[in-house]
Amino acid sequence: MRERFLQIYTAVLADILDARGKHEQTLPPSIRPLRLGTRLAGPAYTVSGRPAQPDSYDVALRKVLTMLGDVPAGQVAVYSCGQEVAAHLGELSVTSLAARGVEGCVLDGGCRDIRSILEEDFPVFCSHVTPADSTWRWELEATQVAVTVGQVWIDPGDWVVGDDDGVVVVPQRLAESVLAEAEEKAATESEIRAAVRGGASPLEAYERYGTF
Repeated sequence: MRERFLQIYTAVLADILDARGKHEQTLPPSIRPLRLGTRLAGPAYTVSGRPAQPDSYDVALRKVLTMLGDVPAGQVAVYSCGQEVAAHLGELSVTSLAARGVEGCVLDGGCRDIRSILEEDFPVFCSHVTPADSTWRWELEATQVAVTVGQVWIDPGDWVVGDDDGVVVVPQRLAESVLAEAEEKAATESEIRAAVRGGASPLEAYERYGTF
């Protein structure tokens, strides 16, 4: 399914979810890829944390390091940080995740060591960049629990798909049917594109294909 999701652009997924009444499945537009052209797809491994001032740097750091070692290969680490002042992901974290086959990371928090992360070619979508370390400013609370990013509820195992337009979350129980419908819609849009280039008006194309 990952390879199939990677062939589908997020706008098609968002349209299909909207049509099914799932209007809160797109992450905030502030969450952007570190590099244009980045694509990402995989089941969510969720991480929940909160702003804090830990008493012990060592204890706080050990929680994060344990989490990094627990993310399974083939999944996407999804952080609900709730903070705009720190970097929750850096070079060594990314190196660890990439070495173990993790598909990428999505977070409503910050990154640092950007040049090194880009050289690693590891997919990262985040909301800001800063050199400030999160260890003195934030603490990890739980993993593999339901989290909220923006208005989007994310359960462990939900499919997370990202491209230049942003990130869409597809509930696990709907993933197969949404993907199949997205593939059909993408094929139809290719026909619409050809029709419009051939001289059809937008309204004519919509009436012919039932979508635009």
